[in-house]
Amino acid sequence: LAPVFAEIVTPVATLAIGSAETVALWKEGSAEPGANRTASIEFQVEDIDADYERLKDKVQLVHELKTMPWGNKTFQFRDPEGTAVSLYMPATDEAKKRFRSR
Repeated sequence: LAPVFAEIVTPVATLAIGSAETVALWKEGSAEPGANRTASIEFQVEDIDADYERLKDKVQLVHELKTMPWGNKTFQFRDPEGTAVSLYMPATDEAKKRFRSR
């Protein structure tokens, strides 16, 4: 869209990404680097075990690889700004069925 702003548009969501220059267009100081402890971003992946092995020693883990009660296998880490990023993959039969129905 512009050198200071981009969007990733999918059928179910849009992720907007702005640079430091974009924040200044809204209001100077409206974002504070490294201060995020409330938002999280999740990405569904094809092979959670491979992604965990690739990243576990390169990122600050929030939690190690585990299966959540709703059937997704996941791990979570913090990006350089402090945002929690979860990678997940439907692991149980019930979770796989739920994602196929979307």
